[in-house]
Amino acid sequence: MNEPLSAGVETLAPLYKAVKRSLTRSLMRGEWRPGAALPSEARLAQRFDVSIGTLRKAVDELVAERVLVRQQGRGTFVATHGANRYLFHFFHVVPRDGEKTLPMLETLAFARGTATADEARRLGMPVGARVIRIRNLLRIAGDPVIVDDIVLSRGRFPDLTERIFRERDSTIYHLYQTRYGINVVRAVERLRATLADRAVAKLLGVAAGAPLLEINRIALTYRDQPVEWRRSLVDTARHEYLSDLGKGAETPA
Repeated sequence: MNEPLSAGVETLAPLYKAVKRSLTRSLMRGEWRPGAALPSEARLAQRFDVSIGTLRKAVDELVAERVLVRQQGRGTFVATHGANRYLFHFFHVVPRDGEKTLPMLETLAFARGTATADEARRLGMPVGARVIRIRNLLRIAGDPVIVDDIVLSRGRFPDLTERIFRERDSTIYHLYQTRYGINVVRAVERLRATLADRAVAKLLGVAAGAPLLEINRIALTYRDQPVEWRRSLVDTARHEYLSDLGKGAETPA
């Protein structure tokens, strides 16, 4: 049965945008799980009663957004959050004159609490809503480089415990995806300079008041719903932030 694509004012948008919305709704419902192959273009075009060209344009946008990935000769798949995707899409700190490498992560703290005004604003929740706060230390080639403070809504991750978090078998975003069905599809980052407080300075092995790079990231799932606020404090004495825009849009995850 063909699916209705749009109604009301949405008919003013290009048809491929309606196809994209329908594909996104199917992904949100879990019709195609992470790593699963989508039906052929011909079958999807028939399902939505559109041309192959219209269908392909919708899929192209989801590939560019890294929601889907194309594998030459195999088809189009739902992106999965493995080490490669994390490294090439979400991790941007590299040694000077060096290449990206996966950091080693140590969880330092895991606590429950209620959202402050700042946390509530960033995560789109009421002040006082239940949250989980996690602090991690990331090492690159053995050196402590990044302190990450993560805030999550307990409503999205109701049974998340420190043990579950520590014993995950892959990346943090892979845990969100496989255990909770929450797929981080993009992130918005804001960067600024800051100074190390005593606790962070001790963890990074720098002097209190040393200059650091502060990265505030909001991780978003479908329809730009916030999933996570992450504040990263980076020692840039021997490392820097690298963003290679446009690279790897179709890299298998």
